[in-house]
Amino acid sequence: MRMAGQSGKWVVLVATIWIQAFTGTNFDFSDYSSSLKSLLNISQIKLNYLATANDMGKVFGWSSGLALSHLPLSLVIFIASSMGLLGYGLQWLAIKNLITLPYYLFFLLSLLSGCSICWFNTVCFVLCIRNFPVNRPLALSLTVSFNGVSAALYTLAANSIDPSSDSLYLLLNALVPLLTSLAALVPILLQPPLDSLSRSPDAARKNSVIFLVLNFLAIFTGIYLLLFASATSDEATSRLYFGGAIFLLISPLCIPGTIYARGWFHTIHSSFQMEGSGFILVHVDDLELHKELLLNGQNSPLISNGDDHGLLGENGSVQGSQRAKTSDVGCDKVLGQDLLAMLGEEHTAAEVVQRLDFWLYYVAYFCGGTIGLVYSNNLGQIAQSLGLSSSISTLVTLYSAFSFFGRLLSAVPDYIRNKFYFARTGWLAIGLVPTPIAFILLAASDSAETLKVSTALIGLSSGFIFAAAVAVTSELFGPNSVSVNHNILITNIPIGSLLYGFLAAAIYDANAYSVTTGDFMGDTLVCMGRKCYFWTFVWWGGMSVLGLASSVLLFLRTKHAYDRFERHRSRISAQSLVS
Repeated sequence: MRMAGQSGKWVVLVATIWIQAFTGTNFDFSDYSSSLKSLLNISQIKLNYLATANDMGKVFGWSSGLALSHLPLSLVIFIASSMGLLGYGLQWLAIKNLITLPYYLFFLLSLLSGCSICWFNTVCFVLCIRNFPVNRPLALSLTVSFNGVSAALYTLAANSIDPSSDSLYLLLNALVPLLTSLAALVPILLQPPLDSLSRSPDAARKNSVIFLVLNFLAIFTGIYLLLFASATSDEATSRLYFGGAIFLLISPLCIPGTIYARGWFHTIHSSFQMEGSGFILVHVDDLELHKELLLNGQNSPLISNGDDHGLLGENGSVQGSQRAKTSDVGCDKVLGQDLLAMLGEEHTAAEVVQRLDFWLYYVAYFCGGTIGLVYSNNLGQIAQSLGLSSSISTLVTLYSAFSFFGRLLSAVPDYIRNKFYFARTGWLAIGLVPTPIAFILLAASDSAETLKVSTALIGLSSGFIFAAAVAVTSELFGPNSVSVNHNILITNIPIGSLLYGFLAAAIYDANAYSVTTGDFMGDTLVCMGRKCYFWTFVWWGGMSVLGLASSVLLFLRTKHAYDRFERHRSRISAQSLVS
């Protein structure tokens, strides 16, 4: 028996939120990395290789798409949770001295664990796209955002069981995604059939209100985790806090039913549809524009973008696959050569790697979001080197919460575009600004307050980049090719994890000395003081400035395509309102 389409899809959305919230297990690496280093008696460089292996799972993200094309969704979820159970579970057994594993098996298990995360993400993308064909961008933005709170949730869970055990994170990483998958499996198996999902403007309006409420609830959840996940408390109080977090994750189940049952929709919606209001979700206008373009489709071919409408030229004709040429003879070649003529034009993988815009985008991501991820992997050693070992959980929670807020902020351009329109590549450049600021602060001061502020800024910036990147890839290189092209883009993550992490580890080891630990046999290399990461922060800061410059160049090269598209969208939208 399947659930009703208009209520069942929201239950599926909540299940997707649960999966995302509890499967971002790579973000809590810093919580147990020091124990792992001591157990294996390895250098910082070898520890960095384990962090890189976690991130290298993204290289095999294509395997999840292949699995979904041949296997049922429920089986893919089971395989993903099994990979995590095996990868993290065996590491936990080793760190508890129940079994003995060589270093290379730790590397392979970390790789397997990272691959499981990609499989979970692919499942979530498919669920959102299948159940929200009209409101797809909002569904993806909301659910992906919850991946950023995983570290905060795991910190609360660990504190409620045994705050003194770092190895507990590995056990939780192994078991919690499996339990979450089992809980989410029921609504996923009972998800409504595709033909029961309405694509009408009225359904889009109803959905827009519910997404608005869910986003406000998400913000409240992020604030709650920020305040309580890192709070110093006993186990009983931590259990209470963790119970509150679980309640907030379950509470969205009540929202759709409440809005439908009590008939609040028309009253609530009318307050957001006043003439001249700048807060109008994009989907109703997009539907009308999409209809208008389809009516004219026989006279001019349509190439769609991520919002289901194409970019037409100033005279109303489609520019096709021709590249716009600059009319300014004195324009710099970097800004004027081989410009995009339209948004949403499909690019094959071979075409993408030949475009300057792609490589500017690649460098911006490589020198922005990826640096933020590597920074989070090194938070444990950074805090330890500054004598702040007791604050590691606080810092991880801070990064997690602000990464969550950054992901939520990535949807703001869609909410305000009727009042203030700005190219999405411009927002991408703005999102990169906090990262170089944070590294300048870290290089200038080693105080605990500076470390916390900088961690929050880096989390905010990297979260924004991670969430906005899918939409940017879709708009610049075509929505139908986004799965392939985006996988090409995120190859920068394992590359950056290896290179940036190796740089940090080499500087750390160069200043480290051997000490005997009390918990494990043997010596371990430890570095204390500002010198451990000073030059790392300088180099990372310089690279983030390069990323910011690359994003500005990308914005300048694509601004004309975004502006032309918006003018045409506004013109067609105005005509549809008049008619």
